[in-house]
Amino acid sequence: MSFRRILSIIKKEFIQIKRDRPSLGIAIMMPLMMMFLFGYAVKVEVDHVPTVVWDESQTLQSRELIQAFKNSDYFDVVTYASSRGEMQDLMDRGEVKAALHIPPNFSRNILKGEPVETEMLIDGSDPTVARTVFSSGVIIAENFSRNISLKAMLKRGSGTITLPVEFKPRVEYNPSFKTEIFTIPGLIGLVMQNITVMLTAFALVRERERGTIEQLIVTPIKPAELIVGKLIPYIFIALIDFTLSLSIGMFWFHVPVKGSLALLFMLALDFIIVALSIGILISTVARTQLQAMQMTVLFIMPSIILSGFIFPLDAMPLAVRLISCAIPLTYFLRIIRGIAVKGVSFDILFSDAMALAFFGLALFVLAVVRFRKKLE
Repeated sequence: MSFRRILSIIKKEFIQIKRDRPSLGIAIMMPLMMMFLFGYAVKVEVDHVPTVVWDESQTLQSRELIQAFKNSDYFDVVTYASSRGEMQDLMDRGEVKAALHIPPNFSRNILKGEPVETEMLIDGSDPTVARTVFSSGVIIAENFSRNISLKAMLKRGSGTITLPVEFKPRVEYNPSFKTEIFTIPGLIGLVMQNITVMLTAFALVRERERGTIEQLIVTPIKPAELIVGKLIPYIFIALIDFTLSLSIGMFWFHVPVKGSLALLFMLALDFIIVALSIGILISTVARTQLQAMQMTVLFIMPSIILSGFIFPLDAMPLAVRLISCAIPLTYFLRIIRGIAVKGVSFDILFSDAMALAFFGLALFVLAVVRFRKKLE
């Protein structure tokens, strides 16, 4: 074994790495990005859950109960409702995860020493958040009720402690806290993203490496026409994959779709176009299939963590949640979980659908601009 020849190979390899600057940049930036993003995003503790309050009592005692929830680290009262329908609508839209209802006789019954029911609706579509809200709400209400009883007992000078506030939590959408109800729809979205991005990430790179792109260059085909022609076959393949994944979720894992299947397929097509456009954009940037694979992994890994697929977005810092807004999967997870778990209609999903449409148009235009119908 010649040490000199080994040194020559080492020198040659360093020169090759230096020339392949995109791969070198990805290799250096990937661990930095992963550590910072995942370090802040990977949290299982849920706090500051957005909460709506419908206070029909509007008394000192009801405000004290609301303040007890505010004083905890688990609930953030973001708005107030004036009806049950308004509370339900906010929960359907995903703007709140909990809804506290205080009845009109709340203060009167407490002053009389009579029991009064206080209801909390809980969004059970994410079992991790729902369990935290359930247990935390029970503890806060019991402590509040116990303090009232102690004050009444001290005032009378004797007696037994009775809890006047009966806290009644009710879990919506997923009352049994089944994990599959939350994970399977999210898994369908994740699988569709990964498959579609990888399908097109190698499309133009493969043409370049095989030399067949030269045949396209001498034709009158325009960049937009080429990209549309590349996308359409994969759209049909992706729709077949989506149908298979959805069927497995419904019939094997027994996760029902409560909403409209037609609406789900329509919005899934929107997401498929976005994901395929991401792959085409990667293909216009990468020069080799190795670079295309590295860029695909660089995109897929953060989307798994930051989209809300595994860890609830409510548990993440604000800066990380803002980053998640730039990930198309975030919007599709809300869409597929909204339709499958909650059975919501298009008007509630309109903003998410428009976000996907914007991503699709922007990525397609960017891919067309990036593509140059000439050898580089």
